[in-house]
Formats: sequence, C-alpha cells, structure tokens
Amino acid sequence: MQRIHFVTLLAAIVIVSVFVSSGCRTPGPARTEAETYRAPRTPDGHPDLQGVWQAVNTAVWNIQDHPPELGIPAGQGVVDGNEIPYKPEALEQRDENRKNRLTADPEAKCWMVGVPRITYMPYPFEIVQTAKQITMLYEYVHTVRNLYLDSVHPEGEVGEIEWFMGDSRARWEDETLVVDVTHFSPETWFDRSGNFHSNALHVVERYTRTGPDHMRYEATIEDPNVFTRPWTMSMPLYRRVDDNVRVLEYECQAYLEAQKDATR
Repeated sequence: MQRIHFVTLLAAIVIVSVFVSSGCRTPGPARTEAETYRAPRTPDGHPDLQGVWQAVNTAVWNIQDHPPELGIPAGQGVVDGNEIPYKPEALEQRDENRKNRLTADPEAKCWMVGVPRITYMPYPFEIVQTAKQITMLYEYVHTVRNLYLDSVHPEGEVGEIEWFMGDSRARWEDETLVVDVTHFSPETWFDRSGNFHSNALHVVERYTRTGPDHMRYEATIEDPNVFTRPWTMSMPLYRRVDDNVRVLEYECQAYLEAQKDATR
C-alpha cells in the first residue's frame, strides 16, 4: 500500500514539474492552413498571384443575403455583418435603383462594372505579375486593370477625374497585395440589386493567397456621400485548374447591338 501511495505521489510531482517548466501556459488555438500558408514567390521575392481566378458565389445578383426569385438564385451575402450603412436618402435611391434594375443597371448597358464588382462577375479573370506592375485581364467586355506598384494616384479633386474602373495603386504587405482605388465614375453599381456609390468612392482591396488554389479577397468601401461609415466585403477566389484554361471573350456590346438589330 505504501508503495502505491509513493508511486502516485511521484507521478503527481512529475506532472506539476512539467506544467511549471512550461510556464503554466495553456495551448492556444491551432493556426489554420490559410493563416500559415506562404505563397510561391516571383523572381522579385513577392507572393505569386498569377493564374486564372474566379469567384463562385451569387454576389453579382446581390451582395447581401437574398432569397430566390425567378431567374435569381438564393445566396449568402459577402458583406461583413450583412449590413450596408446607407444614409437615409441614399437608401431611397438604392430602392429606386432596385425597382428599375432591369434597365438601369450599368451591366444591362454593357458598361464596365467597376471595382469591386468586376471581381465577382460570373466570368474568370487572369492575373499577370511583374516587379513594377500587376495586370488583371477580365473576360467581361475585355476589361483590363493596371495596378501600379509603389506609385501615387494622379492629383485631382472628387469629380475632376472619373473612370469606370477607377485608378489603382498597389503595394505589398507581407503575403498580401493591397490595392488602393479611387477616381471613380458614379455610374457603376455593386450588384444587380441597385446597391450603388457616388464619385467619392474609395476602395481598398486585399488579395491574399490562402492555399495553392485559393485566395482571400477583401474590399473595404468608403463613400461619405452615400454611407455613414466604411464597410467591408470578403470572399474566397478559386484558381481555375481546368486543362488548357484561359480567359475567353464576352463581347457584351456586340451581343446587345445584335439583339437590337433583331428586334427592329
């Protein structure tokens, strides 16, 4: 009996000693693969984002949660917290846009759809990367974005310079490509449901590889003319791994003109 008590006491001392020597620390949560992933590098040492990518969600229909309608799939939103902080008068404009979306949506006119909407259009896009510039080639209406690294936006007050896709200036933060986008035209929407912005829109995008075939995309939206505070959307992007994958063509304007000709 004494021997049993002695062995038990000795085991308890060993356990306490190990706990004390470890600094009385409890193990923290394990880091996920996405948090620890280190992307392959380009020759200049930055994460390699090159490839053909595509979003797989229903954000193009509505960036918030939405039920199904005829021709519209149900979907989970991509807006953090599922809330867009509209000013009261801007919310009225959003509702008016929604009523007239079949004709008022810039996509229905085959215009370039702006940032961030171009990212989650139902078409792939390709990233091509150099040391000084990153180019994004989109299937939708041959849209091209040049992301100039470590450079500044052209000078101009709100309304003096307006482009559908804005002006993009990029920088690297460790594993993440950060893109600052400004100088927007007010004539694009965030989706087919009428969510909109003004020419004071400012977008900060973040592209982070989270695995061999996955990338996390975040976009922080700021527009003091329309929203009461900044807000963020986020989603995964998926690398297209099909054999011989490439970006094809979606000639929206040509199709629209052909449809008009057919109804004359």
